Amino acid sequence: MSHAATDPATEDDPASRLERARERVDAIEREIDDAGGLETVETGAEAYRNATTLLENYVDRASGSGRETFKHYIQLEGQFSTLVEGLPAELPHRDAFEAAFDAIDKRRLTESDFDRAQGALEPAEAVADLLEERERAREELVAARKAVSDRLSDLDDEIDNHERLLTLADVDIDAPVERLHEPIDVYNEAIQESFETYLYDESARTVFDCLERSRWHPFVPFERPPAELREYVAETDAGEYPIPTLLEYADHSRSKLSHYVDDPDQLKRRVATRQTYLERIDATPLCLEWPPSDAVTLRYAIRDSRPLAERIGGQDVVDRLCEVRALTRDEDFDRLQVAATARDQLSATERQKLANGDVEADLESFRAERERLQAMLKDDSNA
Repeated sequence: MSHAATDPATEDDPASRLERARERVDAIEREIDDAGGLETVETGAEAYRNATTLLENYVDRASGSGRETFKHYIQLEGQFSTLVEGLPAELPHRDAFEAAFDAIDKRRLTESDFDRAQGALEPAEAVADLLEERERAREELVAARKAVSDRLSDLDDEIDNHERLLTLADVDIDAPVERLHEPIDVYNEAIQESFETYLYDESARTVFDCLERSRWHPFVPFERPPAELREYVAETDAGEYPIPTLLEYADHSRSKLSHYVDDPDQLKRRVATRQTYLERIDATPLCLEWPPSDAVTLRYAIRDSRPLAERIGGQDVVDRLCEVRALTRDEDFDRLQVAATARDQLSATERQKLANGDVEADLESFRAERERLQAMLKDDSNA
């Protein structure tokens, strides 16, 4: 995606490309009109193709001497004569076809006669080529229109982005957001450490029960265990082992595994096939995001997380969670939250552009270019 307005003077500018494509189509259409119009040119092009095909088909068979060669010559002469006689009298370059026929209208033909006939058709070939040029020009016009449409799509994105940047222009970027960041980091580290311990200390059955409870807590999006794995953990002795232990067992041989579970094959089927899911279980759904949501949303998230956080990490983790919740009541929270969001969204370059006042200038340029391109497409569709 381009990040600057396109210079309308450059050859690669979509507007210039569209203008050139239009001019090329118009020029070829004028040439076709000068040659008698589209229907006449199409008639001439078909006649040229037919004449060329005849010459190509008979150049080997009708050159030289011999009864078979003469027979082919008669066929060529008859077909070419019929082609010329059937041409409209007003067809441009009809004389080219007559000259080509004259080149082969003799008792004995050589390859040079066919070359002369082909050369005589060159004026008709030039007219026939107009149709191919017209097709290529129209294809380029379609491509140029698409280039303009693509540029308009890019411009819409740029304008949206610059309008977003302007909404952040008055944000206090230098606000002390660490007042929010540090407590959130402390809580996140605590819940991550507690969850890791929880995974190693508690049975898979207990952990799955906790994950199942998360369905009543929409702000804690744990992926619930697959049904067949949940059933296996709930109903067999394997569910009494921690998840890391089950993953370790799944790599054991069946003979070794028989010392730990009643049905080694079943463990391998249930655990090994769901290894990726089990390895992905971590504390991420219980962590608080950065930058934080608005105060109300964050309070709901904390309230939703608290029961599971307490179940996993105890009161120590809950205390850290409550410290973050207390910050949402601080009169400075909104300012810090907006600043944190702005810092997260703004690149160093965007901050510099805001500081220099370049965003408004670029936005004006993008809007002007969009208006110009939209007008061109509208005019083009009405042409």
